[in-house]
Amino acid sequence: MTPNPNENANSSPTSSRALRDWVNEVAALTKPDAIVWCDGSEAEKNRLTKQAVTAGILIELNQQKRPGCYLHRSNPNDVARTEQLTFVCTPNQIDAGPTNNWSEPVETYAKLRGWLDGSMRGRTMYVVPYVMGPLGSPLSKVGVELTDSLYVVLNMRIMTRMGAAALEQLGESADFNRGIHCTLDLNPERRLICHFPQDNTIISVGSGYGGNALLSKKCFALRIASVLGRDEGWLAEHMLILGLQSPEGETTYIAAAFPSACGKTNLAMLTPPAEFKGWKVFTVGDDISWMRVGPDGGLWAVNPENGYFGVAPGTSAKSNLNAMKMVEHDTIFTNVAMTADGDVWWEGMDVPAPDGLLDWQGHPWKKGSTDKAAHPNSRFTTPMRNNPAWSPSADDPCGVPISAIIFGGRRATTVPLVLESMDWAHGVFMGATMGSETTAAASGAVGVLRRDPMAMLPFCGYNMGDYFAHWLKMRGSIKKPPRLFMVNWFRKDAAGNFIWPGYGENLRVLKWMLDRIHGRAGGRETPVGIVPDETELDLKGLDLSKSAARDALAVNPAEWKSELESAGELFEKIGPTMPKELKDRRQAILHSLDGEAPVRQIAAGR
Repeated sequence: MTPNPNENANSSPTSSRALRDWVNEVAALTKPDAIVWCDGSEAEKNRLTKQAVTAGILIELNQQKRPGCYLHRSNPNDVARTEQLTFVCTPNQIDAGPTNNWSEPVETYAKLRGWLDGSMRGRTMYVVPYVMGPLGSPLSKVGVELTDSLYVVLNMRIMTRMGAAALEQLGESADFNRGIHCTLDLNPERRLICHFPQDNTIISVGSGYGGNALLSKKCFALRIASVLGRDEGWLAEHMLILGLQSPEGETTYIAAAFPSACGKTNLAMLTPPAEFKGWKVFTVGDDISWMRVGPDGGLWAVNPENGYFGVAPGTSAKSNLNAMKMVEHDTIFTNVAMTADGDVWWEGMDVPAPDGLLDWQGHPWKKGSTDKAAHPNSRFTTPMRNNPAWSPSADDPCGVPISAIIFGGRRATTVPLVLESMDWAHGVFMGATMGSETTAAASGAVGVLRRDPMAMLPFCGYNMGDYFAHWLKMRGSIKKPPRLFMVNWFRKDAAGNFIWPGYGENLRVLKWMLDRIHGRAGGRETPVGIVPDETELDLKGLDLSKSAARDALAVNPAEWKSELESAGELFEKIGPTMPKELKDRRQAILHSLDGEAPVRQIAAGR
């Protein structure tokens, strides 16, 4: 190929000596044929996309139907995050905690260097500088990923603020996250995703899948950033951020944490029901939130990302109309099915499977086949500005003020439709004990309860007990704390049917939260938190009986005793770092369920 003037680390466009030296060091180890410093320009995107199509990395889709859209088919052994091969490499194992895979740093570095030695011969090493968060924001961080994957480069361009702007923000500083990614030969036996929080470094080898290879995402924005947040006094969370605007023009921002398959993306892009005329929902972020205490003493949040890396199956005009609109153009699809005329298809799209479909591996697919046409974890990567509900506040360097934080899971029983905490520590307890029941698609077993505290169990880069302690400690610096809630859209009746319709109707629950925040609703106290009074939940135009509404909001003491006993097992697993305050809170709620103490004695007050 014709040499590019930037294809030499010594002629790099950065003024950071630390960055230049590091790129030279990695190049000396991996020995690429060329080095390309990515500038993030449109011309570069067009050039690299053309190269990817020529190399068969991307397949051009029907440009009349989906302009700017492409399909990528990954290796069948490389289609999801590999949690069992994901490690936190801290000098002391207790720093990683019992819920993370731990590996000793010196030995791990040595092993990875051995695998990386000469690994990019015959390949190009792309230098991908990027900013997490709005450009110029004091809440933002700079990262640099070195990768041999064109697919990664093009996805990073969508998911982050990538290129020259990142180098400008870095300036001469040495303060950036160092990420090394090499696909090697995609052999699962030589696949590791390793985090070194003490060095602000990530090394991922042997995988090209987004969650393992787009190092800005879970690796930096959560695992490394959670450690930075602990050390610097802020929170890096697996949370969406949305804005709700009432017909009167009052805008309130909410952050929310949900495990997978619990409607997180749908809530972030919610379409208000017909009865809620004049209401608007704005998406600031769909997946990750960085939250700091602002000058006013409140909690302010930015979405560190610049795009969406969403799950395709189950996404439809009914479940998420905005998502369907935003993937109409300038989107990279991964492992979905392809139609005979070059469009995309997946299960749950609410469109019948057309004839002549090719499955996610490129094989002809027959209607009625038990094999999925699209991989269950197939994805779309699309710019956040494609979203019709995109909020310009996503680019605000100050972030947005958070008035409520929601924790949610998929529970058939026990957890009511909505529950508000008594105080901050009670809210942390609710987040620390949240869980979800698996679906058949997720695990092959139905109804198995998995605890996933704050939806961060796979993504916290340090000891989970210390993470809870950090949440409790944050209360001391937040003068105007947000309200903390728990929701459950998935409660079932005696016949096994969902009680609550979900989707856009969830705005009715959010409205009650706003009424609580702004002093317009009283709520009803129970031993486990505050639920709406029957008259406070706006059900106009909804086909839901009063008895069904009562069932959705019910608090059953016997079920909650079992719930708290189960939560105690997680506390025991976390061990000596588990904060005493949360263990005491669990005991206090158990006593209240037994009628041994008034509800208000549980909390010290807001």
